[in-house]
Amino acid sequence: MNKTKKKTVRQLAFEILLKIEQNQAYSNLLIHQELQKSGMDERDKGLLTNLVYGTVQRKNTLDFYIDPFLKKELKKKDNWIRVLLRMSVFQFLYMDRVPDHAIINESVTIAKMKGHSGIGGLVNGVLRSIQREGVRSTESIEDETKRLALHFSTPEWMIEKWSSQYGAETAALMAESNLSPAPVTARVNVLKCSRDEAIAALEAEGITAVKGELSEDSIMAEKGFLPGSSAYKDGLLTIQDESSMLVARALAPEPGEQILDACAAPGGKTTHLAEQMNNQGDITALDLHPHKIKLIKEQAERLGLHNIHAEALDARKAREKYSEEYFDRILADVPCSGYGVIRKKPDMKWTKSESDAARLSSIQKEIVASLVPLLKDGGVFVYSTCTIDKEENEEMASWILKEFSDLQYDPTFKDKMPETVQAYIADNESQLQILPHYFNSDGFFIAAFRKTKKQTAGGETDA
Repeated sequence: MNKTKKKTVRQLAFEILLKIEQNQAYSNLLIHQELQKSGMDERDKGLLTNLVYGTVQRKNTLDFYIDPFLKKELKKKDNWIRVLLRMSVFQFLYMDRVPDHAIINESVTIAKMKGHSGIGGLVNGVLRSIQREGVRSTESIEDETKRLALHFSTPEWMIEKWSSQYGAETAALMAESNLSPAPVTARVNVLKCSRDEAIAALEAEGITAVKGELSEDSIMAEKGFLPGSSAYKDGLLTIQDESSMLVARALAPEPGEQILDACAAPGGKTTHLAEQMNNQGDITALDLHPHKIKLIKEQAERLGLHNIHAEALDARKAREKYSEEYFDRILADVPCSGYGVIRKKPDMKWTKSESDAARLSSIQKEIVASLVPLLKDGGVFVYSTCTIDKEENEEMASWILKEFSDLQYDPTFKDKMPETVQAYIADNESQLQILPHYFNSDGFFIAAFRKTKKQTAGGETDA
């Protein structure tokens, strides 16, 4: 009986890249699925992740390098050939430990398996030409925007927008940071163990982790696969970026309070709030998509949390269901363009459009308008996104203050944040923009407001 030959790491990486290219599939989800089922060792897991993320991250730069070597007949061939060439050239230029002959041989093998021997010959010819002649330099491009876009493999419109909002130097730093691998960080479930105990538990499994920098309950993996650990399965950990962990600190819920997490899935911030509340009180967790409610419930069960009630509801309709001034604190971690998490989802660079921010800011306003009336007098409202776009962040914070006269900046916000980020918070404001190159974390925006009684025309407060 013939056994099916096991696919190589490069074959698996090529198949994932093809799904991303042809079906607009999400790179992070495909990699996670493959790592979960493949039974690879740590070395191969690292190689697969590097091949997929690296090739997607540098997509337009790789095309810039490849194009001069493609003859007309090859440019007209199926797009899978270009995907294969990208992966191959990425290895040539950015993976020093892989011998060129091994890259070429396996790429030709994949080409023959996917197509036929003739295509294998074409691929072999292109790669050997690139190996022999080298690639052209992006420094030859005179236009600064085009040069930065190709050098850091970022869409031109994105470089233009970031440059207009932050300046060309910061735009370049952000684009460069998006090419580096994101660290794997996790939040320790303080209801079950301390941070030191979690690190020790992982060490016993052969996983090396150290204390994080931004959050007091965070750890960073240096070796090993955290999601596959017993510590994770037993509810000691939640995979979460350190910037994201600051959101729960900004809301600062107290045990026994009524909390609303209006855009909650997959539940990272929801469960952090529950842990802060010592599993006491009540958290209402909403999400637009019913299938995502299951994710929140699964996380709560794994972590041993019992004060979370999750249900499917469009946050824009929350006012239709809940009474005014019902919640002590409300979190609106709204849908956004996601430019702060490009390192973890590099394919989004090539699927996003310049108009996304304007479209999303309209939805964000609808969500906020539905939620603010549900907040009790004296309650805290936190608005957050995982983007760096000012239209969705600073401009939204200004709109919130202008639109709702009973909201003001939360004066305690700065004191709730770790000292490492306080320098980025203006004294007269309660908002924080973390850019991805600041702390090797996700780009994130947080703004905190406190509700006060409305003022009447005569200057008195409403009864």
